[in-house]
Amino acid sequence: MTRVDFGAKPLMLPQPVLIIGTYDEDGNPNAMNAAWGITTDYEEITISLAEHKTTDNFLKTKAFTVSMATEDTVIGSDYVGIASGRNVPDKFFKAGFTATRSPHVNAPLINELPMAMECEVISFNNGILIGKIVNVCADESVITDGKIDTKKLKPIAFDPCNNTYVGLGDVVGKAFEDGRKLC
Repeated sequence: MTRVDFGAKPLMLPQPVLIIGTYDEDGNPNAMNAAWGITTDYEEITISLAEHKTTDNFLKTKAFTVSMATEDTVIGSDYVGIASGRNVPDKFFKAGFTATRSPHVNAPLINELPMAMECEVISFNNGILIGKIVNVCADESVITDGKIDTKKLKPIAFDPCNNTYVGLGDVVGKAFEDGRKLC
C-alpha cells in the first residue's frame, strides 16, 4: 500500500453538519453551520468555533440547540454557514427556517431540521464550546420503532477533502455486535 501525505489538516471523515440555534437579546432566532463538533460524554457536546453572532447569543442566554443538517436542507444549512448574523439580521428566515421555542432551554428548535439536541452552556473558552445536553428531540416523521431512523432523518456530513456535503449510506454492520465474531 502506498500512502499520500496531506500534511497537518483537519481531515476527520465524516464530519457532522451541525446547525447551532440561538436567540439574541431580543428573542430573534439565529443559526450557524458548524462542522467541528462531537459528543464528548453521555450528556456533553463539544464544538470548536470562532466568535460569531451565535457565540454572542449563547453567552447571553446560556443555551443553544444543535440540529443535524439534512439532505432536504442543504442550501439553507450551507447558507447559515456563509452569511454572518452580524451582517444579515434575517439570515435565519432567508435560509428558509422557522423556529419553535425549546421547552427545555432558551433556544430555538428549527422546525425544518427534524432532530435536535437542546443544550445549556457549560463553558466557552479559546473557541471551544462545551454544552450540557439537556434533551434530544426528534420529529415523529424520523422515528421508527421508537428510535431515530437515520434513513428517514437523512443527515449530511461535511467532506473537508472536497468541500462537499455527502449523504449517509446503507447500514454495513452492527456496532458492539459484529466484532464478537472474533471473540
